[in-house]
Amino acid sequence: MTVRTAELVMAIAMALVSIGFMYKSQQGLAIGWLPEKGPGSGAWPFWLSAGMLLSCIWTIVRWFKRTTPQSRSRDPYVGASELRIIGITILALFGLLLLSQFIGMYIAIALFLLFYLRFLGSHGWNLTLTLALLTPTFLFFFFEWALRIPLPHGWSEPLFVSLGLYDIIYGRGGPGLWLAVIPVGAAISIFINWYTNRVPR
Repeated sequence: MTVRTAELVMAIAMALVSIGFMYKSQQGLAIGWLPEKGPGSGAWPFWLSAGMLLSCIWTIVRWFKRTTPQSRSRDPYVGASELRIIGITILALFGLLLLSQFIGMYIAIALFLLFYLRFLGSHGWNLTLTLALLTPTFLFFFFEWALRIPLPHGWSEPLFVSLGLYDIIYGRGGPGLWLAVIPVGAAISIFINWYTNRVPR
C-alpha cells in the first residue's frame, strides 16, 4: 500500500467512525450546555467527533487536489524506521496508561510529552518543557472545571486538595469558562506550529 492510498483509506475510515460516534452520542443524551450542570453527557464525544469528521473531510479534499506530499507519494506506507517509531509509541502510550493509575493522568501526560518530544522527537528543551507543562494544565481545567469530568489522580490526589483546587473548581464555573478553554487550546496549537517552523530541531 502506498502513502497516497493509505491516506485516503484512513481518512474515509475515520470519517465513518466519527459519524458513528456522533450518532451514538446524541441518542438519549444532551450534547449542549445544561443550566447549573455544565455540558451534557453527550457533548464531549459528539463535538470531538464532529471535529474529527471535519478534519477527515478536509483531508479527503486535499487528497483529491494533491496539495500535500502525502497525497502525491507513491512510497511504501510503512518502512522499518516507521515500524520502530510505531513500536516505541505504543510502548510509551502503554506506560502512560499504567502510570496514570499510580501518579495520576496529568503527571503521566507531562512525563509522556517529556519523553516523546525530547528523546523521541529530538525537540529542544524550550518546546518540550513548555508543552509538558501547558498541556496537562489545559487538560486539567478543561476536564475538571469545564466538563466536570475528573481524570485519575492516583498518588497526586493530596496535591489537588492541598492547593484548594477542588474548592475553586466546584465552587464556580459556567458556559463562559467552558468556552474560554477553546482559545487556550488554540493558543497552544499556534505556539506548536510557530515553534516547530522557526526553531531548528
